[in-house]
Amino acid sequence: MENLKLEAENHFKTLRDRICDVFEKIEADYAGPEADDLPPGKFERKSWFRNEDDSGESGGGVMSVMRGRVFEKVGVNFSAVRGEFPPEFASQIPGAESDPNFYAAGISLVAHPRSPKVPAAHMNTRHIVTQKSWFGGGGDLNPALPNDEDTAAFHAAFKAACDSCDPDYYEKFKQWCDEYFYIKHRKESRGVGGIFYDYLYYDTAEAAEKHFDFTKKVGYAFKDVYSDLVRKHMNKGWTKAEKETQLIKRGRYAEFNLIYDRGTLFGLKTGGNIEAILMSLPPEAKWP
Repeated sequence: MENLKLEAENHFKTLRDRICDVFEKIEADYAGPEADDLPPGKFERKSWFRNEDDSGESGGGVMSVMRGRVFEKVGVNFSAVRGEFPPEFASQIPGAESDPNFYAAGISLVAHPRSPKVPAAHMNTRHIVTQKSWFGGGGDLNPALPNDEDTAAFHAAFKAACDSCDPDYYEKFKQWCDEYFYIKHRKESRGVGGIFYDYLYYDTAEAAEKHFDFTKKVGYAFKDVYSDLVRKHMNKGWTKAEKETQLIKRGRYAEFNLIYDRGTLFGLKTGGNIEAILMSLPPEAKWP
């Protein structure tokens, strides 16, 4: 199903472009603290490539990173790569046990706002092909100062996306998110949850269409609800104590991504771009 690979890549790029446009509009509309002193942010794009070699590894991606007055740091990355898993890693990937060749494409977003009242967030969706083929992804909200209304709105958006495809999706993927984004050594959740899904396998055109359609809905649901939450809080002031809370919360985020995150491990094990892989880390964090 080579056509599906191209369709999915085009979707990931289009979603990236639309998110970048929305976030730049947010930067332009900002009217909060120091609005007149800080220029609105713009995304800077940087391409990276994996040179094809004897192993057949090839592909690359584009990093889109913005540092602005609402988003202290936000990255929206696209990649599409082919290659071979190392033997010790291939055994952990479905469909790669006997044949280590893989194809992987996706979009990955991490937003670290300047204001502690604007929640940080993460979203990624991906398409993986080994001897098996599947879609995966999800999104979660990571506020420094949790807000029940924000949490409810975020979950409602994902529930609507899930329910439009399968009535069993939301509860299953919400629980998976809660279990996955748990900092075991801290015995605490990384944020207030969302959804996480993986291994939506397909071996027919009908199954491929269903899982791809769901993956598209997840991405656009995130774009809409998160943009609304940013606009809701971005012009509010904050205290020094609230900023301190945000910096400590960012430290927890960094711990999870460096110790437990499967996407970080996947990128490092498959020879991905280090700068793109570690884009998720906050620009500033603190440990008490």
